[in-house]
Amino acid sequence: MAAISNDWAEALREEYKKEYYKKLYFKINQEYREREIFPPSEDIFNAFHFTPLKDVKVVILGQDPYHNNGQAHGLCFSVKPDVDVPPSLVNIYQELHDDLGCEIPDNGYLVKWAKQGVLMLNTVLTVRAHQANSHRGIGWEEFTDAAIRVLNEQDRPIVFLLWGRPAQNKKAMLNNPKHLILEAPHPSPLSAYRGFFGCRHFSQTNEFLRFHQMEPIDWQIESIHQ
Repeated sequence: MAAISNDWAEALREEYKKEYYKKLYFKINQEYREREIFPPSEDIFNAFHFTPLKDVKVVILGQDPYHNNGQAHGLCFSVKPDVDVPPSLVNIYQELHDDLGCEIPDNGYLVKWAKQGVLMLNTVLTVRAHQANSHRGIGWEEFTDAAIRVLNEQDRPIVFLLWGRPAQNKKAMLNNPKHLILEAPHPSPLSAYRGFFGCRHFSQTNEFLRFHQMEPIDWQIESIHQ
């Protein structure tokens, strides 16, 4: 696993010493040796690499990585540029179009958001190929909970977008009155029509950031193939 090297490393330093993390580290290394695991090991911590703690303005919580070939690269909901846009992201793009008038792009590569301070964090950071939730319960949740607690403690406003029940289960950790917590059903085709469509989370996020004299997020992902 490629180590976290920016300011997140210091913030999460105590986790590396804990027994659960030692077991997790051993288990993950064994899994990568013996099975096909996504994302590639060097991409596991990309959410932290692309969005340093000091830069986080918005947090989107996902569940576990995409489990089909070539999709996952360490950011929730994002896929590599040449991969078909997954259904949940199609629905996110539709809501962005309806909410902010964003054009719907031809790819699902969301690094542009990460580099503007949108932390796109799955609560589980690895998965066996073609086996959803196969790394649930081996220790990742404790690690990402620690990251969520670190974010909660930040002395500046942060927006948390909690889509779906697993993400909303983290709400109990978010008790800092400076933050804005927005909840909606998950954008998957199974639930998007129950209130994700029309939630206007993207415009609400930008209004909150502007109110606090912070640069709003440019949510428009550009098309690659014109």
